[in-house]
Amino acid sequence: MKNPMRTLSLILLIAVLSSCKQSHELFNGKDLSGWHMDVPAMDENPDAPAPFIVRDGLLVSLGEPRGHLISDAEYSDYTLEVEYRFAGEPGNCGVLVHASTPRALYSMFPQSLEVQMQHGDAGDFWCIVEDITVPDMESRRGPKENWGITEGKERRIKNLTDDSEKPLGEWNQMTIKCQADSIHVWVNGDLVNAGFNCTAQSGQLAVQAEGAEVEFRKITLRKL
Repeated sequence: MKNPMRTLSLILLIAVLSSCKQSHELFNGKDLSGWHMDVPAMDENPDAPAPFIVRDGLLVSLGEPRGHLISDAEYSDYTLEVEYRFAGEPGNCGVLVHASTPRALYSMFPQSLEVQMQHGDAGDFWCIVEDITVPDMESRRGPKENWGITEGKERRIKNLTDDSEKPLGEWNQMTIKCQADSIHVWVNGDLVNAGFNCTAQSGQLAVQAEGAEVEFRKITLRKL
């Protein structure tokens, strides 16, 4: 029998997508139009290899040098659909929503709320000088006295399930719904995280280069 919670998650996701309005393809399959890179290593060496390229119609984060590909535009109240896979070894990457001040954390990460894509942990929230609340906060974030949004604090909020990703090399679909101060995340149809009271409600989008090669074949934004 099909898992009833997964069936409910899928029904909710279909309802969310059907309520969306106009869609925008944020990656055109040809170049990085509409995006710009922020890569600290390129400050002193502008000729360093860029960590974001277009290859065979795919947006590729090469993982090194580390940094971010940031949208030129800002967005609010939307659903973001991302299709991605780790092309080789499993590793780390993420999609950042509500991004604003560049290099606000560890002189690299823009102020934002990260939706984790790291293999095995897809759907975790990471607070990057922004915050969010989830149910069962202490069991998913640790002791309250350690919570924070800056260096050295407990910034990770664990997802609801670690078995929603496809096997390595297969394409995953991540859907992120940002509406007012709430954020919901689905991975391959499973609701893997949901938060409220987010301290930001709009901003840029960003994709990370964080050590592993990741391919993206779709980044679509649908206004709510």
